[in-house]
Amino acid sequence: MSQLYSDETHRNLLSRIPHCTGREISEWLRTVDEGPSLFRFDEKVSWLRGEHNLAYGHAKAIVHEYDLRRAARKR
Repeated sequence: MSQLYSDETHRNLLSRIPHCTGREISEWLRTVDEGPSLFRFDEKVSWLRGEHNLAYGHAKAIVHEYDLRRAARKR
């Protein structure tokens, strides 16, 4: 998992995604979960960008949030 943004920047990106995409974060996380079985962070980001026409920063924030929540569930 790769985080190049601060926690604050990550939260700000997440807060803007529903306005920019018309879909809530929970919907995007479900989309990643139900999408193809990609293992690498950058593969997931590329898939979201290509399949759903997302901006790079938004796709990256969604995948990062997905990985954070998935790791939290494993604890």
